[in-house]
Amino acid sequence: MCTGNLFFPDRGWRRRVKRAQRGFSLMELLIVISIILIILLFAVPQYNKITIRGNETSAVKTLGTLHAAESLYAAQFPAQGYTCTLQNLGPPQPGQPVSPTAADDVDSKVAGGTKDGYVFTIQGCTTAANGQRVVTYQVVAVPETPGKSGIKAFCTDDGGSIRYDPSGNAAACLSSNNVL
Repeated sequence: MCTGNLFFPDRGWRRRVKRAQRGFSLMELLIVISIILIILLFAVPQYNKITIRGNETSAVKTLGTLHAAESLYAAQFPAQGYTCTLQNLGPPQPGQPVSPTAADDVDSKVAGGTKDGYVFTIQGCTTAANGQRVVTYQVVAVPETPGKSGIKAFCTDDGGSIRYDPSGNAAACLSSNNVL
């Protein structure tokens, strides 16, 4: 005996379809949200560590680039020697030629002094006996936001070796024996 018609042979089928279309229960949604929160609880600290490691690697590479740019600057402009400002290593204004105040040896981001969570400065410049040619320099990179964008401070000088201070102190980096 058939209780329904040809298209809907069982009336219970309608109830099952109606129940399936209602969606998730509140308890099921709470369980899914709890699982997502637990995953995030473990993932966010790992993401921060990876970001810091990437920023520190970028800072070391940028210091190498700045050392090469200083050497190139000294070769381009032998009367000046090295430069004591990052802006002098940067690009010139559009349509302007390369000059001692805009050598076009690094991009504008590095010449601006910040890159990937680190702040770069040139300091400790000394001049030759005549007082016009710069013969030494120091470049320091410190985290823009200590503990978030980086932990270590990095530095280099006209010798080219890159040193670091694990506490993020720029002055300690310059006198450090920790060489990469």
